[in-house]
Amino acid sequence: MNFRVKVKPRARSSELVQEPDGTWTARLTSPPVDGKANAELIGLVAAHFRRPKSAVSIKSGASGRLKTVHVE
Repeated sequence: MNFRVKVKPRARSSELVQEPDGTWTARLTSPPVDGKANAELIGLVAAHFRRPKSAVSIKSGASGRLKTVHVE
């Protein structure tokens, strides 16, 4: 399954929310430095879909705010 996620780093709390229009928004406490936000995003998506972290990957947008995430 592939889906697009809009990432908002340096938030007060971490959460993954599906918006009313069907898009996903991830609020992350980590800063976008040295891949910390991407690692937190993978953990957050894995926990939300109850999959291991190894089943989640970022297919595109690793350095941007809009990412395509793949969950096996």
